[in-house]
Amino acid sequence: MYAAAPSAPRSRRHTLAVLGTLLAALLLAGCASSDGGPLWQPGGGEGTPVGSATPKVQKISLSATGDIVMAMAPDRLPPDNGEGFFDSVRNALAADLVMGNLEEPLTVDTGTGKCGADSTRCFQFRAPPEYAGHLADAGFDLLNQANNHGYDFGPQGYENTQKALEEHGLEHTGAPDQITVVEVKGVKVAVAGFSSYRWSNSLTDIPAAQKVIEKATNLADIVVVQVHMGAEGSEMTRVRPGTETFLGENRGDPIKFSRAMIDAGADLIVGHGPHVLRGMEFYQGRLIAYSLGNFSGGGNSLSNNGRLGWGGVLKVSLEADGTWAGGSFTSTYMDGVRKPTIDPDARGLGLLRDLTELDFAETGARFTDAGEISPPDAD
Repeated sequence: MYAAAPSAPRSRRHTLAVLGTLLAALLLAGCASSDGGPLWQPGGGEGTPVGSATPKVQKISLSATGDIVMAMAPDRLPPDNGEGFFDSVRNALAADLVMGNLEEPLTVDTGTGKCGADSTRCFQFRAPPEYAGHLADAGFDLLNQANNHGYDFGPQGYENTQKALEEHGLEHTGAPDQITVVEVKGVKVAVAGFSSYRWSNSLTDIPAAQKVIEKATNLADIVVVQVHMGAEGSEMTRVRPGTETFLGENRGDPIKFSRAMIDAGADLIVGHGPHVLRGMEFYQGRLIAYSLGNFSGGGNSLSNNGRLGWGGVLKVSLEADGTWAGGSFTSTYMDGVRKPTIDPDARGLGLLRDLTELDFAETGARFTDAGEISPPDAD
C-alpha cells in the first residue's frame, strides 16, 4: 500500500480527459508543415512522426471471487496440505489484478480464538500462515480482510495474516481507513474493504464510507469496493431495499450502500457475505455484484449443499478512467473436499441470471450463455 500522487475524482477526471483530447487535436493541427505534410521529430529518424510514442494503456482486467477458506487448522486441512488447491480455477482467475475475499486468518493459534470450548454455534477459521503461498500460486494479487472472520484469532491473528500475505508478495485491504493502491500496467487502482465490524471500514456508516471512497478517487484512476454485506444462508439469494440482519447483527443495506459508493466515485462493487450468489446490476454505468457466493471451503469449513456450493469468478475490463469495457462470469463449485472447481454445467450462471431478472428487471446485468456480461442498455 502506498499513497500515490493525487489525481482528479471521477467527475473531474472525465472533464480533464475531454480537455486533453481537445488539446491533443489542437497540437496535432499545429504540427503540420506548411505544405500540409506531417512534421517529423528532430533526430527521430525518417518515418518517426511527432506524437508517435506508445499510447497509454486504454483498459485493464480485474477478476474477483467470493469467500475463500482453505483449512480449519490444526486438524482439518485439505489433501496434500493444500498443494494445487486452486489448480482447477487458475486460468479462470487470470487477470491484470486478481482479488479474493479471504474469509479466515492465516496464523498460528494465538490463544485468542473467538469460540469457547463448549461452543456449538460458533465458527472460527484458521489456516497455517504458509497457505499464503497457495494464494500466490493461484495468481491472487490482493486479498480482502473486511469480513466477519477477520478477527477469529484476535488482533494478533489479523496482523499475522497481513505478514503472511506480504511475505508472499500479496497485497491486503480492509482495515479502518485503509486504501490499498496498486499500479497495474501504468493504471493506479485503489481498493478499500468494508464490513459491519470494527476491524474494517464501516458498511453501516454510509457518510463515513463515502469519505473513504472520495479520498480513494484522489489516489487512483480506478476505485474498487470490496464489501462483506447482507444476511447469510441458502435462502438469502434475493436483494431487496432495506437493512439486512443476521443473528442480531446489522449487515447493512446492500443497495443503498453500493449505490452511495458509486455516487462517491467507486467504479466497481464486489460483494460477498451471504454464502450464496446474488444478482448484479449496473448503476451510473458501474457494475454492482451483490454477492459472488462461496469460492472454497477447505477443511469442510463451508457447506457445499446445493446453492451454498456454487460460486464463480467475476472478470471485468475497465477503461483507465473506470468506464465499463466488458466482463464475464465463470461458474465454479466446491467439490467433495471443498476445492474450487470449474462447473461444466454453469449452475451458478443460471442462478445468477434468474436472480438478476427477479431483482433488477430494469437495471440488471445481461448474461450470454457463455457468461459474458453487458449493461442493460446494450441490448
